[in-house]
Amino acid sequence: MTGTITQDPLPAAGGRQNGPLIVTEDTELLDDLLRLCAAAGATPEVHHSVPTAPTEPATRSAASATPAPPASGPWGSWEAAPLVLVGDDAARRVRGAARRRGVVLVGRDQDDPGVWQRAVEIGADHVLMLPDGEQWLVDRIADVAEGVGRPALTVGVIGGRGGAGASTLACALAVTAAREGLRSLLVDADPLGGGLDVLLGGETAEGLRWPAFAASRGRVGGGALEESLPMLHSLRVLSWDRGDCVAVPPQAVRAVLAAARRRGGTVVVDLPRRIDDGVAEVLAQLDVGLLVVPAELRAVAAAGRVAAAVGMVLRDLRVAVRGPYASGLDDREVARLLGLPLAGEVPVEPGLLRATDNRRPPGASARGPLARFCRGFWEGALVETGGGG
Repeated sequence: MTGTITQDPLPAAGGRQNGPLIVTEDTELLDDLLRLCAAAGATPEVHHSVPTAPTEPATRSAASATPAPPASGPWGSWEAAPLVLVGDDAARRVRGAARRRGVVLVGRDQDDPGVWQRAVEIGADHVLMLPDGEQWLVDRIADVAEGVGRPALTVGVIGGRGGAGASTLACALAVTAAREGLRSLLVDADPLGGGLDVLLGGETAEGLRWPAFAASRGRVGGGALEESLPMLHSLRVLSWDRGDCVAVPPQAVRAVLAAARRRGGTVVVDLPRRIDDGVAEVLAQLDVGLLVVPAELRAVAAAGRVAAAVGMVLRDLRVAVRGPYASGLDDREVARLLGLPLAGEVPVEPGLLRATDNRRPPGASARGPLARFCRGFWEGALVETGGGG
């Protein structure tokens, strides 16, 4: 179980790759926290109470209870650590420490109502109970280990009905982001969609596909993920192979998307209209969703059902309307009927089918209307979120 007290982001560590600070005398809890740090690729500092000086990273075994020796400088490691894990046993001992973000109170007693009061007293951002919160904590420690600053702006594209053009728009968004100099990853979340690598003309390109990650249970390294994927048109692509359809479990989807977000830049996900547990994991990590809706009444009716399902998980869902328009409809009317904010009208790209036949992806023409739409979307989205790192 995890609980959130504030939503403030974890402060960046100035580009350094630091491990978390652990404060506890509970040897069993300490062993668990050291195990989770190891799973996340991080080396922590360990103290019994608030450190009065910065220390060298802990190198002891989980069975040892001796903290690292102190160095110099008051409160150094408490204030400088990118993440502080305080055992519930140590909450009273750290009450006098300087208030800071990135403090997590960790315990085991799910039924202890006093844990929230102790969290408030020490200024914790989160309350986490083991073992339920282990995966959340591994992901958070992994962010620290990789020196993560701002996570990737992550956008999902989903069709209001079949043939709406969601895959085309997803490709164009990723291609445009890469051309604008942003780190760009395109993720194909639809195993039955035919493969976005085909649309990009790279079905034979070397690199891993989704089935290779089906066995992932814990952390996936962001750098290793990026380097393992095919590079097409200056962006990385995670798609499906041409073999038997392999089910990728939700925990693997979560690990892969979390790794992708840690790399920064932009991540574009082409979503299926069928919402299963794996797709729900993707939706939970999106910043923005685009619902592509052809401007005709049957498509609007179908899109309403998709929007209802997606909206249960994703709060920021916008409609992108594609013409030609049926009588009495325009883009604003479609958005009004769906009760969603309007992202804009997806323009018709002359010669798009011919271009894809010639292995030119959607959005490849920087001066084309589709690329202009995508560029305008990214400019607005990056301003809204302050992203693009």
